[in-house]
Amino acid sequence: MLKKQDKMGSFISKPFSIIHVQNGLLNLPPATIICPMNRAIKTVAYHTLGCKLNFAETSTISRNMEHAGFDTVDFMSVADLYVINTCTVTENADRDFRKLVNRIRRRSPDARIAAVGCYAQLKPEWIRDQIGAEYILGSAEKFRLAEFIREDDDSTVFEVKEELDLDFVPAYSLGDRTRTYLKIQDGCDYPCTYCTIPLARGGSRSDEAAHILVSAEEAAEAGVQEIVLTGVNVGEFGHDNDQDLMRLLRDLDSVGGIKRYRISSIEPNLLSDEIIGFVAESRSFLPHFHVPLQSGNDRVLADMQRRYQSATYRDRVERIRSFLPDAGIGADVIVGFPGESEDDFLITYRFINELEISYLHVFTYSERPNTEAEKFGDDIPMAVKKERNRMLTILGAKKWHAFAEKNLSCVRPVLFEQMKDGHLVGHTDNYLRVHVTGGTESLLNTIQPVEMTDIRDTGMAGRILK
Repeated sequence: MLKKQDKMGSFISKPFSIIHVQNGLLNLPPATIICPMNRAIKTVAYHTLGCKLNFAETSTISRNMEHAGFDTVDFMSVADLYVINTCTVTENADRDFRKLVNRIRRRSPDARIAAVGCYAQLKPEWIRDQIGAEYILGSAEKFRLAEFIREDDDSTVFEVKEELDLDFVPAYSLGDRTRTYLKIQDGCDYPCTYCTIPLARGGSRSDEAAHILVSAEEAAEAGVQEIVLTGVNVGEFGHDNDQDLMRLLRDLDSVGGIKRYRISSIEPNLLSDEIIGFVAESRSFLPHFHVPLQSGNDRVLADMQRRYQSATYRDRVERIRSFLPDAGIGADVIVGFPGESEDDFLITYRFINELEISYLHVFTYSERPNTEAEKFGDDIPMAVKKERNRMLTILGAKKWHAFAEKNLSCVRPVLFEQMKDGHLVGHTDNYLRVHVTGGTESLLNTIQPVEMTDIRDTGMAGRILK
């Protein structure tokens, strides 16, 4: 029984329904819990955890809220409502969410918190009981936050639906970054044993190409220079609705006003020669690929239920280098997967060491509830995981430094995104972070030829050529 305060200050008992979870999925119809609200919500601040796709969706939620009459304020300022778009890919994402809520409660004890997205989809009861967020909206409901607030000015709504075969909801970021993250695909059909994304977002689904082109044109009209195509599994675009990824890429290449496109991440088994060759000849698609690896050991890849072996990954990297020798190539890798022996890890280490990649994102395996890998048992001691992470992080830094050295004295186009400590900061076409001294804010959101002059801890130093 939940108590709701009436206008005279006394409490009225009010029943509410409980959200039940079984195997990570809700097994009851949507639940609504009515809680007391002390004052109207006028100002809203937003924070995004996780991937580029989440950034696109947070921006869209913000625009929806503004259209409904709510004012957006900076997340570091005092707001009536703080919206956190959550992530559940790793245990660190869970921990970051908890820390963020604690900071908000200390800063603005009277404010309300909305937890939306992936973690809210999978852990609604935990968020309700342990975090006490006033709004919990899952994957289907997060874009309708304004509706839930407007339903009853005196109450807060918690809602998470069981169904995961969702409609595609378009999203793109605008106004908060020099580049725009444009969502073209959502969900995933891949049964990777360690991953909760299919549980949180459902099966793979794609936007219509015509809608994507309209969004790209709107971004161009807003002055955006660069669009990053995002999704959970971008290479699956069109598999569900007879769209064609290559045709979409060619159509986007012809949109006037957009100077640069990046493909956020694409699975090695879906990165075709046709895509690589197209990027090499394209007007605006940049020489930059992020290709998840996860392990360089074929036995571990099989246990992960990845859809390729190490030979395929090596071939894709070599193919990129043959078409685009200066391309930036990023990789993800997981250390400490259940059953990964020391020899298994060293095979991965040697495999990455031999690859001509540009940077490496290293993740320490953590059990995720309701995944197949959870049944394997987390048998790698944390100290061993940390040491493997440390070794690959150092290797990744060496890879980045070697790539940076290749670009010394080269002139590359840089899109300037921000001023920081008196420096212009931006990225080259092949995804090197560059700092330029002596520039002015008038050069923000412009693309300039920059000579790479030095290597710093935070990226390259360069000078703009007149």
